[in-house]
Amino acid sequence: MADSSQEMTHRVSKLLSNFFNPMNSLVLYFLFFSIKNFSLKETGENFLPIFFLMIVPISGWIFYKVKSGAFTDSDVSDRNQRKQLYFFIGASLIIYLLFIYFRFNRVDWVLLYLLILLVTMQISNYFIKSSMHTALNIYVAALMFTIDPLLGIGWLSIAVAVGISRVILKRHTWAEVISGASIATIISFIYLYTHIQLL
Repeated sequence: MADSSQEMTHRVSKLLSNFFNPMNSLVLYFLFFSIKNFSLKETGENFLPIFFLMIVPISGWIFYKVKSGAFTDSDVSDRNQRKQLYFFIGASLIIYLLFIYFRFNRVDWVLLYLLILLVTMQISNYFIKSSMHTALNIYVAALMFTIDPLLGIGWLSIAVAVGISRVILKRHTWAEVISGASIATIISFIYLYTHIQLL
Protein backbone atom coordinates (compact mmCIF):
# COMPACT_ATOMS: atom_id res chain seq x y z
CA MET A 1 0.00 0.00 0.00
CA ALA A 2 2.81 2.43 0.93
CA ASP A 3 4.66 1.51 -2.28
CA SER A 4 1.66 2.31 -4.50
CA SER A 5 1.19 5.62 -2.63
CA GLN A 6 4.85 6.51 -3.20
CA GLU A 7 4.57 5.50 -6.85
CA MET A 8 1.50 7.73 -7.29
CA THR A 9 3.28 10.65 -5.56
CA HIS A 10 6.28 10.16 -7.84
CA ARG A 11 4.04 9.99 -10.93
CA VAL A 12 2.14 13.17 -10.00
CA SER A 13 5.42 14.94 -9.21
CA LYS A 14 6.85 13.97 -12.60
CA LEU A 15 3.71 15.17 -14.36
CA LEU A 16 3.81 18.53 -12.52
CA SER A 17 7.53 18.96 -13.11
CA ASN A 18 7.32 18.14 -16.82
CA PHE A 19 4.19 20.13 -17.63
CA PHE A 20 5.14 23.23 -15.64
CA ASN A 21 8.74 23.34 -16.84
CA PRO A 22 10.02 26.92 -17.26
CA MET A 23 9.44 27.04 -21.03
CA ASN A 24 5.85 25.74 -20.89
CA SER A 25 4.93 28.07 -18.03
CA LEU A 26 6.23 31.12 -19.89
CA VAL A 27 4.42 30.09 -23.09
CA LEU A 28 1.18 29.70 -21.11
CA TYR A 29 1.64 33.20 -19.71
CA PHE A 30 2.19 34.66 -23.19
CA LEU A 31 -0.95 32.91 -24.43
CA PHE A 32 -3.07 34.19 -21.50
CA PHE A 33 -1.68 37.69 -21.94
CA SER A 34 -2.23 37.68 -25.71
CA ILE A 35 -5.81 36.39 -25.47
CA LYS A 36 -6.63 39.14 -22.97
CA ASN A 37 -4.91 42.03 -24.78
CA PHE A 38 -4.54 41.33 -28.50
CA SER A 39 -6.43 40.33 -31.60
CA LEU A 40 -5.43 37.07 -33.33
CA LYS A 41 -3.21 38.97 -35.80
CA GLU A 42 -1.51 40.98 -33.00
CA THR A 43 -1.00 37.77 -31.02
CA GLY A 44 0.87 36.28 -33.98
CA GLU A 45 2.99 39.42 -34.44
CA ASN A 46 3.93 39.45 -30.74
CA PHE A 47 4.42 35.72 -30.30
CA LEU A 48 6.38 34.88 -33.49
CA PRO A 49 9.56 36.76 -32.46
CA ILE A 50 9.46 34.98 -29.07
CA PHE A 51 8.92 31.66 -30.82
CA PHE A 52 11.69 32.02 -33.42
CA LEU A 53 14.26 33.97 -31.38
CA MET A 54 13.86 32.16 -28.06
CA ILE A 55 11.68 29.04 -27.91
CA VAL A 56 13.03 27.31 -31.04
CA PRO A 57 16.75 28.06 -30.40
CA ILE A 58 16.64 27.19 -26.68
CA SER A 59 14.56 24.01 -27.11
CA GLY A 60 16.64 22.94 -30.11
CA TRP A 61 19.90 23.57 -28.30
CA ILE A 62 18.82 21.59 -25.21
CA PHE A 63 17.57 18.73 -27.44
CA TYR A 64 20.89 18.69 -29.35
CA LYS A 65 22.94 18.74 -26.14
CA VAL A 66 20.94 15.86 -24.63
CA LYS A 67 21.16 13.81 -27.85
CA SER A 68 24.92 14.39 -28.15
CA GLY A 69 25.41 13.37 -24.51
CA ALA A 70 26.72 16.78 -23.42
CA PHE A 71 23.67 17.18 -21.13
CA THR A 72 22.51 14.36 -18.86
CA ASP A 73 18.81 15.25 -19.24
CA SER A 74 16.49 17.95 -20.61
CA ASP A 75 16.09 19.36 -17.07
CA VAL A 76 19.83 20.17 -17.18
CA SER A 77 20.09 19.06 -13.56
CA ASP A 78 23.88 18.95 -13.50
CA ARG A 79 25.29 22.17 -12.01
CA ASN A 80 28.22 22.47 -14.44
CA GLN A 81 26.03 21.76 -17.47
CA ARG A 82 23.59 24.37 -16.19
CA LYS A 83 26.24 27.12 -16.53
CA GLN A 84 26.20 26.62 -20.31
CA LEU A 85 22.40 26.67 -20.32
CA TYR A 86 22.19 30.04 -18.55
CA PHE A 87 24.66 31.60 -21.01
CA PHE A 88 22.71 30.29 -24.02
CA ILE A 89 19.32 31.42 -22.68
CA GLY A 90 20.81 34.80 -21.74
CA ALA A 91 22.19 35.26 -25.26
CA SER A 92 18.80 34.35 -26.79
CA LEU A 93 17.05 36.83 -24.49
CA ILE A 94 19.49 39.63 -25.36
CA ILE A 95 19.01 38.99 -29.11
CA TYR A 96 15.23 39.08 -28.64
CA LEU A 97 15.32 42.26 -26.53
CA LEU A 98 17.55 44.04 -29.08
CA PHE A 99 15.28 42.93 -31.93
CA ILE A 100 12.18 44.29 -30.14
CA TYR A 101 13.95 47.54 -29.25
CA PHE A 102 15.27 48.28 -32.74
CA ARG A 103 12.26 46.90 -34.65
CA PHE A 104 9.44 48.34 -32.52
CA ASN A 105 11.30 51.00 -30.48
CA ARG A 106 10.12 49.59 -27.17
CA VAL A 107 11.44 47.67 -24.17
CA ASP A 108 9.89 44.31 -23.37
CA TRP A 109 9.89 44.67 -19.58
CA VAL A 110 8.66 41.14 -18.95
CA LEU A 111 11.61 39.60 -20.74
CA LEU A 112 14.08 42.18 -19.46
CA TYR A 113 13.20 41.14 -15.90
CA LEU A 114 13.39 37.51 -16.99
CA LEU A 115 16.95 38.23 -18.14
CA ILE A 116 17.72 39.82 -14.75
CA LEU A 117 16.27 36.74 -13.04
CA LEU A 118 18.40 34.40 -15.16
CA VAL A 119 21.59 36.41 -14.58
CA THR A 120 20.91 36.26 -10.84
CA MET A 121 20.27 32.52 -11.09
CA GLN A 122 23.54 32.10 -12.99
CA ILE A 123 25.44 33.93 -10.25
CA SER A 124 23.75 31.81 -7.57
CA ASN A 125 24.63 28.66 -9.54
CA TYR A 126 28.29 29.19 -8.61
CA PHE A 127 27.28 28.71 -4.96
CA ILE A 128 24.08 26.62 -5.03
CA LYS A 129 22.08 24.99 -7.83
CA SER A 130 18.92 27.05 -7.35
CA SER A 131 15.74 25.48 -8.74
CA MET A 132 14.92 27.06 -12.08
CA HIS A 133 11.51 25.30 -12.19
CA THR A 134 10.55 26.96 -8.89
CA ALA A 135 12.02 30.37 -9.73
CA LEU A 136 10.44 30.66 -13.18
CA ASN A 137 7.01 29.54 -11.94
CA ILE A 138 7.10 32.14 -9.15
CA TYR A 139 8.00 34.78 -11.76
CA VAL A 140 5.13 33.55 -13.97
CA ALA A 141 2.82 33.84 -10.93
CA ALA A 142 3.82 37.53 -10.68
CA LEU A 143 3.15 37.99 -14.41
CA MET A 144 -0.23 36.26 -14.09
CA PHE A 145 -1.01 38.51 -11.11
CA THR A 146 -0.83 41.53 -13.46
CA ILE A 147 -3.53 39.90 -15.63
CA ASP A 148 -5.75 38.78 -12.75
CA PRO A 149 -4.77 38.63 -9.03
CA LEU A 150 -6.66 35.33 -8.54
CA LEU A 151 -4.79 33.83 -11.48
CA GLY A 152 -1.53 34.97 -9.90
CA ILE A 153 -2.38 33.44 -6.53
CA GLY A 154 -3.43 30.21 -8.27
CA TRP A 155 -0.15 30.08 -10.17
CA LEU A 156 1.77 30.69 -6.95
CA SER A 157 0.14 27.50 -5.62
CA ILE A 158 1.37 25.73 -8.77
CA ALA A 159 4.89 27.11 -8.14
CA VAL A 160 4.84 25.70 -4.59
CA ALA A 161 3.64 22.29 -5.87
CA VAL A 162 6.36 22.32 -8.56
CA GLY A 163 9.01 23.15 -5.94
CA ILE A 164 7.86 20.20 -3.80
CA SER A 165 7.86 17.95 -6.88
CA ARG A 166 11.50 18.84 -7.61
CA VAL A 167 12.48 17.61 -4.13
CA ILE A 168 10.38 14.43 -4.43
CA LEU A 169 12.03 13.66 -7.79
CA LYS A 170 15.45 14.31 -6.17
CA ARG A 171 16.28 16.95 -8.78
CA HIS A 172 16.85 19.50 -6.01
CA THR A 173 17.28 19.72 -2.27
CA TRP A 174 15.03 21.89 -0.10
CA ALA A 175 17.84 24.48 0.12
CA GLU A 176 18.03 24.69 -3.70
CA VAL A 177 14.24 25.08 -4.02
CA ILE A 178 14.17 27.77 -1.31
CA SER A 179 17.11 29.54 -2.97
CA GLY A 180 15.32 29.62 -6.35
CA ALA A 181 12.09 30.75 -4.69
CA SER A 182 13.86 33.55 -2.77
CA ILE A 183 15.62 34.92 -5.86
CA ALA A 184 12.41 34.82 -7.90
CA THR A 185 10.35 36.44 -5.13
CA ILE A 186 12.73 39.42 -4.91
CA ILE A 187 12.89 39.90 -8.72
CA SER A 188 9.11 39.44 -9.00
CA PHE A 189 8.39 42.09 -6.33
CA ILE A 190 10.69 44.53 -8.13
CA TYR A 191 8.95 43.73 -11.44
CA LEU A 192 5.48 44.21 -9.90
CA TYR A 193 6.53 47.50 -8.29
CA THR A 194 7.92 48.90 -11.58
CA HIS A 195 4.89 47.54 -13.47
CA ILE A 196 2.57 49.52 -11.17
CA GLN A 197 4.73 52.64 -11.67
CA LEU A 198 4.51 52.28 -15.46
CA LEU A 199 0.68 52.06 -15.45
